Amino acid sequence: MRVLLVGAGGVGTAVTRIAARRSFFEAMVVADYDLARAEAAVAALGADGGRFRAERVDASDETAVAALLERHSCDVLLNATDPRFVMPLFRAARTASATYVDMAMSLSRPHPERPYEQCGVKLGDAQFEAAVEWEKAGLLALVGMGVEPGLSDVFARYAADELFDEIEEIGVRDGANLTVDGYDFAPSFSIWTTIEECLNPPVVYEADRGWFTTAPFSEPEVFDFPEGIGPVECVNVEHEEVLLIPRWVGARRVTFKYGLGDEFIEVLKTLHKLGLDRTEPVAVRDVRVSPRDVVAACLPDPATLGERMHGKTCAGTWVKGVKDGAPREVYLYHVVDNQWSMAEYGSQAVVWQTAVNPVVALELLAGGAWKGAGVLGPEAFPAGPFLDLLTAYGSPWGLREQ
Repeated sequence: MRVLLVGAGGVGTAVTRIAARRSFFEAMVVADYDLARAEAAVAALGADGGRFRAERVDASDETAVAALLERHSCDVLLNATDPRFVMPLFRAARTASATYVDMAMSLSRPHPERPYEQCGVKLGDAQFEAAVEWEKAGLLALVGMGVEPGLSDVFARYAADELFDEIEEIGVRDGANLTVDGYDFAPSFSIWTTIEECLNPPVVYEADRGWFTTAPFSEPEVFDFPEGIGPVECVNVEHEEVLLIPRWVGARRVTFKYGLGDEFIEVLKTLHKLGLDRTEPVAVRDVRVSPRDVVAACLPDPATLGERMHGKTCAGTWVKGVKDGAPREVYLYHVVDNQWSMAEYGSQAVVWQTAVNPVVALELLAGGAWKGAGVLGPEAFPAGPFLDLLTAYGSPWGLREQ
């Protein structure tokens, strides 16, 4: 396997550090718009970097990306950029007849008249529109293969196959107790992506209604997270799992709720009120800039915060249903302690937890344990091999009866 990794930010750099310890691939080209950033990611690997090389590429230029895939004979494109670049990278992989893997799907657009009731363009719609083309070509696009979406979807498939006879509800629940020294406000993940998913209308799935939307931050609930994180209030947020899980796993209801915290929610509401969440460029004297890009530029790079961070992050999937005629509730989860990820890999917990899952998936694809054609989510594949390999990577998952 020869991999083109596009994006050398926090997640992309963590991908290189995790992959460097595995033998399943022949080469990995690390490409970024900022060549120095790609070179730094490779240089940081030291003696383990022999299979890696850095290149410059503009992720929005699908012709250039396809040419880079072909020049280095890469058979896989791993997208570690933000969701703005999903479609050009997705199309570039198809042009070069390469397997495509991403961690976030094509962007949504709210319904123009009833945004908090009906879906407009849903997350991933643009990719699923091309599913038949990919399938006919015998090519695979594995979409939403990070932690959330990604591992959370694997948990849903595992629950359906191994733990339940009938599923009433699948609810992805994400929470943390992370703090960052020296900052009053410092998101641990891309603020551009966080604004996008948190201020868009959240999507809920119900078997008798299909997909529908609610208002941002709706239906708050307190969820008790494991391994010392404790109770965190979670709210509805737009996320790919709600669009992916019902395609392959039978459940009467699917939701995604994120533990944002009151302060974070108020900041997001203020950004929206001031128009600073907008992506369309505005004129500022002699230049045009995107307000959201300005916000991102004003905040610290999440990848640089690891040494200031403390605590744990938890991603997991709560499932309620019936097994052997009796009601059952479980929470399948994955916790990463920032102290461990920094000591072991030099990557902060949130980006490391996101990065490990596509690397596990690539190894399963390389070995043939996962295979398929078309545009497929993680729940389209058997969960057992993934969870076994994740544990072998030194990052075990847990299961708690509720």
